[in-house]
Amino acid sequence: MSNSIKNDRIAKNTFLLYARMLFVMAINLYTSRVVLDALGVVDYGLYNVVGGIVMMFTFISTAMSNSTLRFITYSLGKYGSDRLMLVFNTSVFIHLTIAVLILILAETIGLWLLYNKMVIPEERFFAAQWVYQFSILSCMSSIIVVPYISLIKAHEKMSAFAFISVVDVVLRLFIAFVIQWAGFDQLILYAFLLLCIHIMDIALYGFYCKRHFEESSFSFTIDNPLLKEMTGFAGWSLVGNLAWMGYTQGLNILLNMFFGPAVNAARGVAVQVQNAVKGFVTNFQTAINPQITKSYATGDLYRVRTLIFSGSKISYYLLLLFVVPLILEADTVLSLWLKEVPVHTVNFLRLILMVLLIEPLSNPIGIANNATGDIKRYQIIEGGLLLFIVPFSYILLKNGLSPETVFVVQFVISFFVQFVRILLVQYKLDIRLGDYCKDVLLPILVVTIVSSAPPFILCRVMHNGIFETTIVIVVAFASVAVSAYLVGLNKRERAFVMEKAKSVLHRVKKK
Repeated sequence: MSNSIKNDRIAKNTFLLYARMLFVMAINLYTSRVVLDALGVVDYGLYNVVGGIVMMFTFISTAMSNSTLRFITYSLGKYGSDRLMLVFNTSVFIHLTIAVLILILAETIGLWLLYNKMVIPEERFFAAQWVYQFSILSCMSSIIVVPYISLIKAHEKMSAFAFISVVDVVLRLFIAFVIQWAGFDQLILYAFLLLCIHIMDIALYGFYCKRHFEESSFSFTIDNPLLKEMTGFAGWSLVGNLAWMGYTQGLNILLNMFFGPAVNAARGVAVQVQNAVKGFVTNFQTAINPQITKSYATGDLYRVRTLIFSGSKISYYLLLLFVVPLILEADTVLSLWLKEVPVHTVNFLRLILMVLLIEPLSNPIGIANNATGDIKRYQIIEGGLLLFIVPFSYILLKNGLSPETVFVVQFVISFFVQFVRILLVQYKLDIRLGDYCKDVLLPILVVTIVSSAPPFILCRVMHNGIFETTIVIVVAFASVAVSAYLVGLNKRERAFVMEKAKSVLHRVKKK
């Protein structure tokens, strides 16, 4: 398959994922508003922190899901259907085992945390117990479905992924309205209905895979050498995912321990916006990631390098389009979105969005490193450095600093680790730190500074109001788009963007 056809597939899948994302984002943001209004600040914070205890243990599953996607995609690019069937069956067996393991951990260590370390109002502890149990079952369901989602992504059937995601988010909106009128405890009902959606996801993804991919018929045909290879790969991924869990749910627990559930609600709202914005880059990278792995599987290191450099820049600019206006107008946007904005939410959102800007740069490097299969050193060093986020944050909070401090720590350490990632992969992927700084970091730094100046000046001189906010957002969006195209992309990348934009517009007009 030629690179041109591969690029067309990336463009097509990106278009499908963005259409899905725009719809999902709008529904998710509205759903968050309705749920926060229905549950109240305390219950909303409780759901985030109690569910977060269960999420702590999913670093095991996340590590294995990375391994599953890598092995399925690699097998699809290099081997035949027999090998793919073995990989799928082995991955299903592993994920069923992980689901049972997480059940055991959650019902022992997790329960101890719930009873002994969490700050929960006494009158809501009964509800928190039920939410915790439903969250465990939801977590197990999300683990079992991973091999099926990985199979769809590896085959690059993003239309199916987009459709099921839309069904999922529409049902979540329906739940938000149901709990408003429920005569039963709203927090418990919310957790139970979310569990029902997770179970439905297993049915939908499983049905689609069985209809379209012959290798998805599960049987207990386990290949022991492959099982060892996949779990070994996941074992080293575990270090990086433990770090990720540490600075997400770990920080969430720290905030609860020092400041209570109201601050967890503020973080929960900020994370909702973060996830919505993150979709603008995740969809593009979801389309490009299989191409990175398949290119490495065929030995095309030049294309791997091109995809990393160009993919990182384009992903960053897509994210910057929304980060700049949201950081400048966070207070107005949140007040328009929510009836009640929890204290600290504005500052949390601004800081979380700054941290998010590093992610589109780290993800392509991680995917390419996973493709090599040699991940031990990378995961130990990257994960080890990121784990410092939690103890540093704890020390600063213990000394009386504000809750915003944890996100400042996260940004500083994450920024430093990005340089370490390049040094770790430079010889395996033929990437030099100097080339990366010149071709990726320098352009995005220039675009960030140049594009932020006009809306920042406007924001400082104009009065607060919906009209003024609209002007700032439009100027920010236009400033980032023009700066990215003229300054941030090279000639080849500008040609690619224009070609694919025209292709998408042509498809839209035909429809």
